[in-house]
Amino acid sequence: MASAPKSWCRWFVVCVVVVLLPGCGGHPKDVLTPVADTSPQSTKVDMLIATTRTRSAVPGEMFNGERARAPAFADMTISIPPSKFRKEGQVAWPKRLPSNPATDFATVKADDLDIAAARKWLSTSVRKTPDGSVLVFIHGFNNRFEDAVYRFAQIVHDSGVHSAPILVTWPSRGSLLAYGYDRESTNYTRNALETLFQYLAKDAEVKEVSILAHSMGNWLALESLRQMAIRNGRLPQKFKNVMLAAPDVDVDVFSQQIADMGKQHPQFTLFVSRDDKALAFSRRVWGDVSRLGAIDPEQAPYKKELEDNKIMVIDLTKIKSGDRMNHGKFAESPEIVQLIGQRISEGQTLTDSRVGLGDQILVATTGAAAAAGNVAGLVLAAPVAVVDQDTRDNYATHVGSLAGTGGTSPTAPQNCDQTRPAPSCKR
Repeated sequence: MASAPKSWCRWFVVCVVVVLLPGCGGHPKDVLTPVADTSPQSTKVDMLIATTRTRSAVPGEMFNGERARAPAFADMTISIPPSKFRKEGQVAWPKRLPSNPATDFATVKADDLDIAAARKWLSTSVRKTPDGSVLVFIHGFNNRFEDAVYRFAQIVHDSGVHSAPILVTWPSRGSLLAYGYDRESTNYTRNALETLFQYLAKDAEVKEVSILAHSMGNWLALESLRQMAIRNGRLPQKFKNVMLAAPDVDVDVFSQQIADMGKQHPQFTLFVSRDDKALAFSRRVWGDVSRLGAIDPEQAPYKKELEDNKIMVIDLTKIKSGDRMNHGKFAESPEIVQLIGQRISEGQTLTDSRVGLGDQILVATTGAAAAAGNVAGLVLAAPVAVVDQDTRDNYATHVGSLAGTGGTSPTAPQNCDQTRPAPSCKR
């Protein structure tokens, strides 16, 4: 029995070392002091910030990881350099300060807003969208304010989404050892996020709301939606897509949260990866209970529960990324980010076409498989499994075609929805 605590301590130390390694060297901190917009070739991403963080006195930090007494708002514009200076899915952090907009992510505007100005920003930005849509992003554990801002700017840019972007950032101290503090900070922010959701629900100019949450931010998103559903009796129909990326949420608690939201709830899309080291660590912290973002969606009891609640699952286990923890694949995979943006911008849920989301990756990869001349080439080329019947049927068609057992061309998915075709449908 005495060996158990030693084993646990050894395992904990190893996890800490693994988690901290990617941060060695790092990038300059406090990068949010605005610089002159000197690069006309760079793309600009304008976003509304809603935060429960405390205003920082440190130049370039803007907001720190402590909890504010009341929410604050800001209007920020991030400059993103041309593609030759970075790979899609990556943030081009400056190597030195001040940032150079020609080669780095750079802050070119960072204005504080009061609540009236924040409402005006939202109204103006929503009117500029083609469909009156809003995208709300909620970051995860161990994120400084600048991490959340630059990551969301990257997602908005790489996805090509046309919605008005709102970043909800809660008080994270940006430290591995502050896990408990961060978790309680999500609880601290629940009411503020629900208030934002309630405002979006009542704003007649806002026609559609999509939510993208990552890691511990999923707990905050789900709890705020649950509160809203209980308070109002249901969730509004304009809340179309809720995308749960690597959710650090107890699977049993998630089942109860979904039940509490009632039958009218958004289309949930779950991004999982069974090699997510951060969620493996979290599972040990929370008493060896499975975390939602690391389940095997094909195994019982998850498969039936997901099907019963019409929850789509995108399994990213075989996707490779530059994240050693395998915890941020949804944002670092250009194909996944682009598909999210395409679907939101088309006003679709991720599953309302008879072409499954995974088919779009299959279209881009089956050519390589055909060149390889075997089914194994397809498996290696298209390592994304989507738990919806359309993609599985089409995937089988691709396999059959390569195996010489019939089927359609592996480069053209079938059953394209005639009213709102997916971008990959060939006409």
